[in-house]
Amino acid sequence: MTYYAGLDVSQKETTICIVDEQGHRLWRGKAPTDPEALAQILRRHCSDLQVGVETGPLMPWLVHGLRRHGVEVICLDARHAKAALAMQLNKNDRNDAEGLAQIVRTGWYRSVHVKSFDAHRLRSLLGARRQLVGMTTQLSNHIRGILKVFGLVAGPV
Repeated sequence: MTYYAGLDVSQKETTICIVDEQGHRLWRGKAPTDPEALAQILRRHCSDLQVGVETGPLMPWLVHGLRRHGVEVICLDARHAKAALAMQLNKNDRNDAEGLAQIVRTGWYRSVHVKSFDAHRLRSLLGARRQLVGMTTQLSNHIRGILKVFGLVAGPV
């Protein structure tokens, strides 16, 4: 029998909900937001499991970590998940986790590809470089503007 889990991830704690094929809740709880701890808890409750999580800033680390521990993780498009979760009466972490589990169970989701750590590393470096170049240009232009007030015109650098 296949089971489905939804993870509502926050920085410190992750809310977990596990449902069966009929949508009945089997277990609900919280765990530290750590791939090893989450994998251990998920494995303790069932072996044949599909886990759904929304996209977010912790996703690359969490998804790759859970997959490394043998957990089948599906990264859900947050906009689509939000539309489905918005129909809930009481919006909280516990209900969001259960809603994500139900979304994975029914198959009404759009999965998102999680890029490799190398791709994230390269993208982070390029973003930081772009930011530094922009800051350098802005500072240089600011100093030139201040110098012009005093009649000093700086030449090209």
